[in-house]
Amino acid sequence: MSAEKEIGRLLGEIWRDLHSPDVLWQIGTLLVCWLIAWGVDRWFQQRFAGKTKVGSALDFGRRGLKRLGLPLLMLACVFAARPILKTWHHVNLLDLAIALLVSLSVIRATVFVLRHSFFSRAPWLASFERLFAFAAWSVVALHILGVLPELIELLDAASFSLGKTRVSLWLLLQGAAALLATLFIALWLGSLLEARLMGAEGLDGNVRLVLARLSRALFILLAVLIGLPLVGIDLTALSVFGGALGVGLGFGLQKIAANYVSGFIILLDRSIRIGNLIEVGGQRGVVSQITTRYTVLKGLTGIETIVPNEMLVSSTIANETFSDPKVRLATRVQVAYGTNLERALELLVAAAAQEPRVLADPPPKAFVVAFADSGIELELGFWIGDPENGSMQVKSDIHLAIWRAFQAEGIVIPFPQREVRLLQ
Repeated sequence: MSAEKEIGRLLGEIWRDLHSPDVLWQIGTLLVCWLIAWGVDRWFQQRFAGKTKVGSALDFGRRGLKRLGLPLLMLACVFAARPILKTWHHVNLLDLAIALLVSLSVIRATVFVLRHSFFSRAPWLASFERLFAFAAWSVVALHILGVLPELIELLDAASFSLGKTRVSLWLLLQGAAALLATLFIALWLGSLLEARLMGAEGLDGNVRLVLARLSRALFILLAVLIGLPLVGIDLTALSVFGGALGVGLGFGLQKIAANYVSGFIILLDRSIRIGNLIEVGGQRGVVSQITTRYTVLKGLTGIETIVPNEMLVSSTIANETFSDPKVRLATRVQVAYGTNLERALELLVAAAAQEPRVLADPPPKAFVVAFADSGIELELGFWIGDPENGSMQVKSDIHLAIWRAFQAEGIVIPFPQREVRLLQ
């Protein structure tokens, strides 16, 4: 019954304001606040337009001001004007505007941090924005209607005991909200620190990845340690959960834990780096991503293979670009007996030297390998500096150049022949 009286009183006051000159003063005050906020926001946008480096902290602040500047500035103006106007007139519309502006600012700030810090391309972000906006506007509506205090009492009455701690539904909601807020702040700070670390040229790439992962994990841990006590949840109540998690890691999750530990080992010892061409377990490709649980290999066919980090630590890996990106390739060809071998070797070297991807240092060389049944076997060895681009094309081009050179010189490439004699 009290809620109905509160709703009736609120509607009655707003209705009386709409039929009195007070509402004109309130509308005029809101209009002046909007003009002031719009002018200040416009001035800031023009002042910093084109003067910030993309990805920098100043650019992040400029984009945040573009998203949040107008509602926050107007909220500040309304807060400043409300006590002045309240001396002579009612301020019911200003109270309503403050609640709406606070909700709008919270919604925009949350979505901005999510979109621009760590979930910029998440497909679920649009749905989350609509759900979060619905929840925020629902809370505002309940507050305006005066139902929110009774709803809080109802949620607080539904409680249970966890050890020596009394836990209610309202306490859980407060804890979830505080935890989400601190997690958002932690992830935002972690993303800023990660961007700064990735831009540091004096650090090795793997060291930067390790520091970024550790800093983000540390921020998340601090968020949990700070968020839960803010609403009165004793961290000792989580000791049972921590013990169960430890047992789970010891038995069922040991493989996952091993992959995470292996990931940090790989990043710290720098045995594998992004851009290396490696082969492990029959999979060959360029390392495109290293996380704390797995490593992504992008094959020359475009197929990406996800390799658990434990496999990279416990298996033998062929890293073709570990200390030197140069790789030696070889191709063999036979020539007929009676061929001028010196000229044939010169043609092989010339065919490799004319290819752009073949390195001049070390230079290509040709060798006489063996006197085979059908002809003399020659080998051409050459080096390339970009094995991640594949070797099939360069070999094909060299084979075609050898074929053309041998055709021009009249050098015969023999094929297996057999003579059959019939004896009486």
